[in-house]
Amino acid sequence: MTNAWTDIKNTDLVVVMGGNAAEAHPCGFKWVTEAKAHRGARLIVVDPRYTRTASVADFYAPIRQGSDIAFLMGVIRWCMENDKVQWEYTKAFTNAAYIVKEGFGYQDGLFTGYDPEKRDYDRTSWDYEIDEDGYAVTDPTLQHPRCVWNLLKQHVDVYTPEMVERICGTPKEKFLKVAQMIGECSSPTKTMTSMYALGWTQHSHGAQNIRGMAMLQLILGNIGVRGGGMNALRGHSNIQGLTDLGLMSHLLTGYLNMPTEKETDFETYMKSRQFKPLRPGQTSYWQNYRKFMVSFQKAMWGDAATAGNDWAYDYIPKLDVPSYDVLRMFELMNDGRVNGYICQGFNPVLAFPNRGKIVAGLSKLKFLVTMDPLETETARFWENHGEFNDVDTKSIQTEVIQLPTTCFAEEEGSLTNSGRWLQWHWAAGTPPGEAQHDTWIMAQIFLRMRELYRKEGGAFPDPILNLSWEYHDPTEPEPEELAKEINGRALRDLTDPNDPSKVLVPAGKQVVNFSQLRDDGSTMSGCWIYSGCFNEAGNNMARRDNHDPDETGAYLGWTFAWPLNRRTLYNRASCDTQGRPWDPSRKLLEWDGAKWTGYDVPDIAPNAKPEEVGPFIMNQEGVSRLFARGMMRDGPFPAHMEPFESPVPNVFNPKMRGNPVARIFQNDVAQFGTSEEFPYAATSYRLTEHFHYWTKHNRVNAALQPEFFVELSEELAAEKGITPGGWVRVWSKRGSVKAKAVVTKRIRPLHCDGRVVHVIGIPLHWGFVGAAKKGFGPNSLSPFVGEANIETPGYKAFLVNIEPSTAPAGVVA
Repeated sequence: MTNAWTDIKNTDLVVVMGGNAAEAHPCGFKWVTEAKAHRGARLIVVDPRYTRTASVADFYAPIRQGSDIAFLMGVIRWCMENDKVQWEYTKAFTNAAYIVKEGFGYQDGLFTGYDPEKRDYDRTSWDYEIDEDGYAVTDPTLQHPRCVWNLLKQHVDVYTPEMVERICGTPKEKFLKVAQMIGECSSPTKTMTSMYALGWTQHSHGAQNIRGMAMLQLILGNIGVRGGGMNALRGHSNIQGLTDLGLMSHLLTGYLNMPTEKETDFETYMKSRQFKPLRPGQTSYWQNYRKFMVSFQKAMWGDAATAGNDWAYDYIPKLDVPSYDVLRMFELMNDGRVNGYICQGFNPVLAFPNRGKIVAGLSKLKFLVTMDPLETETARFWENHGEFNDVDTKSIQTEVIQLPTTCFAEEEGSLTNSGRWLQWHWAAGTPPGEAQHDTWIMAQIFLRMRELYRKEGGAFPDPILNLSWEYHDPTEPEPEELAKEINGRALRDLTDPNDPSKVLVPAGKQVVNFSQLRDDGSTMSGCWIYSGCFNEAGNNMARRDNHDPDETGAYLGWTFAWPLNRRTLYNRASCDTQGRPWDPSRKLLEWDGAKWTGYDVPDIAPNAKPEEVGPFIMNQEGVSRLFARGMMRDGPFPAHMEPFESPVPNVFNPKMRGNPVARIFQNDVAQFGTSEEFPYAATSYRLTEHFHYWTKHNRVNAALQPEFFVELSEELAAEKGITPGGWVRVWSKRGSVKAKAVVTKRIRPLHCDGRVVHVIGIPLHWGFVGAAKKGFGPNSLSPFVGEANIETPGYKAFLVNIEPSTAPAGVVA
């Protein structure tokens, strides 16, 4: 989230697309009700289903899943056409004025540079014109035909209200009503917030869904302000922390990049990470990348990381492919190229797409280790449960080792919520039976592995043997020790660059925050963005001061937010080019003539003059990007792309299937269905009464939502002869499930491109272990394809068929 949960109360308009906050984030949704009750805020929901969030909305508009980009580009077009643009913000704080290279273009659903054989773009033309001084060329008048603003205007021109209705199935009058309500928030004194979740991310073009709304928010002037922002609603309480700490195969901590095999030495790695400003006087804070990277390497390998060995750069694995994400790992597993799999806090048999492929991959392993406080279908994938898991147990030779772990209520540590708040919590109970903390289990594995390497050697044991492991109890590092290591400390006296006689941080003391990290080996930090969470002032994540001056919702004394305890990212953009708040009644910061002051930690140097330094300090331009340059694999502007399985062809290029640069494994090509065989558009979702796959172990939750079901419209039920509460079979090219039919008015047929499109909703909380009745999940049906930039599996739009059926064998109807 760019803002915090508590900031949502400051908004005038909430738009929920790609999520269902009232259902899936009910505690956080209270801030929407606060905004409605105390500010008169309105709520818009755009969703294929009339959800629980829609039931309390001021306006609901239906949309076909997978078509959000067309809707958003249509709203941008409407705002441009109707002068609903925050012009001062757009001209000063976005790259609208930047001139794009000659040769860039878009035609037939594709940008320039597409290679169909490689399924990839040459992105050379997706960049700015650069002058002789190395700066981007701009036209502040926005008259140049190749300035970003005019290219965007040209790009969205096709997304008329009629085209939006044709693609999305959203009736024209409903689309126009949404556009008008959003357009009102182009006023400097009205703000809109976007709330989205997996309904946007879990598509082959998920990142472009988010980009589309971010671009809309930028031209409305709603980024960096109170009540504005792009607010991703993360699933588990610590999913934000998972990505922050680099638990993705292509990332290190703090969104540093894992090197590739082409980056053979540290200087080669750093060469493409200079981040030189593209306009004079801009911050381009990623210029400090080397400081963060060296401090990370020192945290990993301590004294073994020296200037002489490039800070142990050779110890870091080098990627030979863009990432080893979950889809690639299970592809390799199915090819017999993976021996063992450690599954910590995941349940792939229910959570990863094309369940048949997942089970087949697990069946080819030599060993599987699961770490979980509860039984999971993954740990029991080898058991035959009739139709619910019809496997040949005798043929599966995988050795399964279950390591029981503790749950959050039995642990001490921090959780990072959607708003980037690191909140410390304490154990409320002791673990049952043989359950152990994850840290204990991982420490035991590491210490045993290190001893084996010490005794037996290996091709290159140095990264294991030299790994820093300086804990009070090496067999179980303590949460506070880990937190201090993540924060970082001085390894020798840190002196003031302007006065070497002055020691800022003595050796061995915690650094105050990442501004004190250095690239000479004198500092270490496990995760630079978290630096400041546990310094010499103590455990800032454990702070519980709920004082909130002017009731801004910032609560700076409550816990710690990254970066630097800042609650709203890019908050300098809450003021005009003179440093005056756009809306004085919702002030965050202001320029007092010498420095930035206010209710939040300034997201800019405290003395950076407002007319000189742009607010988007992480970008080389100093401004935000309507045009993303070559940073997105699938285009510098979002463009409508159909799901790989769609009930209608792409109106701009009927031959183009799905995202043209999304990775497709050859083995999966034959498993994509067509609308002739599978005519109905399916989507997955969650229910309030359950939490993922945990609560099916709880009898209370199981009683509240006891049985797997699918939702369908009254019209489709009548067409197929399906009775409410009756059994149905739903199947795709990859699998088949049986469920009870919930026939409802919450889903209505859509009219898209001259066709009637029926939507089927499939919740995901059932399996074959636990207290709840046995059931299935949408992943038995969903395709094995990921998002083009980050490989998030696409669960939200695929094709199925449906028919009346009988109960699964052994189930009482």
